[in-house]
Amino acid sequence: MKRLLFSLMAMVSVLTLSAQSIYDFKVKNDIGQEIPLSDYKGKVLLIVNTATRCGFTPQYKELEPLYQKYQAQGFEILDFPCNQFGQQAPGTIQEIHQFCTANFNIHFPQFDKIDVNGENAHPLYTWLKAQAGGGDIKWNFTKFLIGRDGKVIKRYESRDKVATIETDMQMEVNPVLRNIMARRSVRKYLDKPVEHEKLETVALAGINAPSAMNHQDWAVRIIEDQKLMADVKDKCRNALNLICVCAPADGRFDLDAGLLGENMMLAAQSLGLGTCIQTGPIRFLTTDKKAKAFRDSLDIPEGYKLLYVISIGYPDEQPEAKPRDASKVKFIK
Repeated sequence: MKRLLFSLMAMVSVLTLSAQSIYDFKVKNDIGQEIPLSDYKGKVLLIVNTATRCGFTPQYKELEPLYQKYQAQGFEILDFPCNQFGQQAPGTIQEIHQFCTANFNIHFPQFDKIDVNGENAHPLYTWLKAQAGGGDIKWNFTKFLIGRDGKVIKRYESRDKVATIETDMQMEVNPVLRNIMARRSVRKYLDKPVEHEKLETVALAGINAPSAMNHQDWAVRIIEDQKLMADVKDKCRNALNLICVCAPADGRFDLDAGLLGENMMLAAQSLGLGTCIQTGPIRFLTTDKKAKAFRDSLDIPEGYKLLYVISIGYPDEQPEAKPRDASKVKFIK
């Protein structure tokens, strides 16, 4: 019997360690049915271990409005009652559900009671803790924010404000913010040129960037000719397409040209493309004899300079996000 129990525990441990996303797990709902969390694929999730007789139980008053506000945008709260902390979640799951609907009018799903710590901890929580760090769950109403890709974004402790969670959540729920947060500089590309229609879309997004007095003092050249690219692509991340952005040589409209580039890179991200903005190749492209045919093809307007280039293509890598220093932002109130 002990050997069988050890084998089962080992199997659970292997499952937990091998899981790549939350969609690899199953949980029981409030009527005992086993539910694959893959049913929530593509949604933003907030997973909470709850209790009905806790000082934090009134957080239901904040969680339900949050759910109502963002549910239509693909947001779900998954509620897992847990009786491990001061035995503050007594009763059956049916009794707990009745209490929560009667007192807080909740509409998000509640699942069967589970353990979140110890040898009987549900594999889901073992995985959540491993992914987010922070060790064992410390108390009721600890929360985990899960992105649309099924991976943990952040862990929140019981006292963390719901408003803070909402700020982080909007980066996933709002498609514009999600696109901004997902963009990375891509330096490896598949051997597949970008379709002309997509390049047109990227260009259209670029030229709709703001510019001083709407002067639109820029010139954009998008290279599709693979013969021209063959001479320069080793200097431009080996991309099969290149966006060249030119601006007046006196530098007065460099900012406008930068805004143009940001629009194009975000548009590319939304189309499943990767980009990397570069100034390093400029000297080669504008002076080296190997790039003469390429340079001549640009037909740069008189009085303009090649300011930067953007390599663009289908990504052959998925770079991780690099840390951002939020301390550089100060709010003057």
